[in-house]
Amino acid sequence: MRVTRTFCFLDLCGFTPFTDEYGDQEAVAVLGHLRAVLRAEAENAGVRVTKWLGDGAMLSGVDGGAVIACAATVRDTLQTDGRLALRGGVCTGKVIMFEGDDYIGAAVNVAARLCTKASPGQILLTAGTAEAVPEHMTPVELGALEFPGLSKPVEVLALDAAVRPPL
Repeated sequence: MRVTRTFCFLDLCGFTPFTDEYGDQEAVAVLGHLRAVLRAEAENAGVRVTKWLGDGAMLSGVDGGAVIACAATVRDTLQTDGRLALRGGVCTGKVIMFEGDDYIGAAVNVAARLCTKASPGQILLTAGTAEAVPEHMTPVELGALEFPGLSKPVEVLALDAAVRPPL
């Protein structure tokens, strides 16, 4: 079944070196905090946490603005009270709903690629998704970027967080 959804991948930046330096107990605390903040905000925004991915997550929703706002709120919360910055990638498109609880398609792949290219505190989104950005947010055009596995460049915009003070 083909459906249109907005997808967001979120990833904690520097989780592996953090775990190496501070140990498993601190890593579990950081992940627990991310999950608590994300669960609460996803519920408030009407966004689904589609799956947990180690030190990150995949979100999906029918309302692109809600997905973007949820990701930005979680990022900003972690900027304030978290130990690691969060980055993300967002894309909207038609995909196949697979076995009722997963999605397959270009929009999922592009959102994942955007997340891996984002800097700490940054959320990258496709130009086609930019129309869903809430009015109080101002995306900055980055131009066309190429990604491994994608045949064409993707027009990308960025939602940057405020500068994070060093730990």
